[in-house]
Amino acid sequence: MPVIKSAKKKLRKDKKNTTENKRLKSLLKNTLKQAGKKPTEASIKNAVKVIDKIAKKNIIHKNKASRIKSRLAKKLAKKPSVTKVVKTVQKKTTARK
Repeated sequence: MPVIKSAKKKLRKDKKNTTENKRLKSLLKNTLKQAGKKPTEASIKNAVKVIDKIAKKNIIHKNKASRIKSRLAKKLAKKPSVTKVVKTVQKKTTARK
């Protein structure tokens, strides 16, 4: 146990920060699970929001956040409804040329 007053205060702050960081990490894990199971646009948008919030607070590294968002975007792009829309848009642009 710390003896110095400032060390005691730091211990209190560290405990508080640890609980908040654990809460945010579990929130991240839960939202990623939801986005992975049902990759809808709304669930991925919510996950990206949480990822950005956590990366801003330096709980995860910004490159890790970027990697996770990229993987979520790929999952969304694999959905058949999205690929059909992309293909029809491509056909229309090539027909106009």
